[in-house]
Amino acid sequence: MEHRKIGTTSLALTEFGFGGAAIGGLYRDCPREDAMAALQAAWDAGLRYFDTAPFYGFGLSERRTGDFLRSKPRDSYVLSTKVGRLLRPVPEDQVPDHSYVNPLPFTVDYNYSYDGIMRSFEFSFARLGLNRIDILYVHDIGAYTHGAEKNAVYQRQLLDGGIRALAELKSSGAIAAYGLGVNEVEVCMDVIAHSDLDCILLAGRYSLLDRSAERGLLEECRRKTISLVIGGVFNSGILATGPVPGANFDYGPASDDILNPVRSMEAVAKSYSIPLAAAAMQFPLREPVVANVLIGTAKAASLVRNMDLLDVTIPDAFYAEVEQFTIR
Repeated sequence: MEHRKIGTTSLALTEFGFGGAAIGGLYRDCPREDAMAALQAAWDAGLRYFDTAPFYGFGLSERRTGDFLRSKPRDSYVLSTKVGRLLRPVPEDQVPDHSYVNPLPFTVDYNYSYDGIMRSFEFSFARLGLNRIDILYVHDIGAYTHGAEKNAVYQRQLLDGGIRALAELKSSGAIAAYGLGVNEVEVCMDVIAHSDLDCILLAGRYSLLDRSAERGLLEECRRKTISLVIGGVFNSGILATGPVPGANFDYGPASDDILNPVRSMEAVAKSYSIPLAAAAMQFPLREPVVANVLIGTAKAASLVRNMDLLDVTIPDAFYAEVEQFTIR
């Protein structure tokens, strides 16, 4: 599998990577054997970039990712996790519902400060059982998650101290790169105006359907040599399932404003005899500033099926024709 560099660092990622939310039980239970099988399928397919986070199953994804990678040569893969949430043990009846099924018995406290990021970094080592983390992402900063009022407080924490913690970790060699892991463009623009990032993990905002990242972010990333890692290429499912009843977009049921353009895209895909999902998977890497596309699944069969979509040739004419149906 081809590799692409992260920013100006020495890191290079395989063009496709494994996203660890699903093996933490996102939306449905993921038994340990299923998680290990999915990770093994990713490895067998040539994926050598693995992304996880404390939030995914409240530590469960980090534990499983670390257990899987522990037997692999350390220089054979790249590992990222996230900061911004600290886990705190609670009784089972006080575990919050954040759409994770059977998570570990913790709650989450937001903390983007210097001390909070340093503590999160140290705690991740214990959950992973590994002695090196390559990339740290600041997780879910932004109004999308917190609302404007709370985010103003958290963003000030980050800019006043959190970024300094990340910069110190990089300069000391403890990590090789740092950035944001978010679902919105606006906070990316805010933070990169005041700091030097290596990369941004952007979920759902640079897809075949949703081109929000084209509102200035792509140009800023080119200008400042910031790499993009793209999550959510199926926009929570609709670009994989098509506009079927119950299709999801952006973590919820798709509205007619979403279903209608996807119907049009699907019709164009059928006219070219290609699966819409194949075009969705391959689209982000047409942009040179994109270093990686994450595939998140808890099932080995789904991972294999998605990787098979890379064998489908997507004509440039298809992408040109569906431009009119995109969201910006």
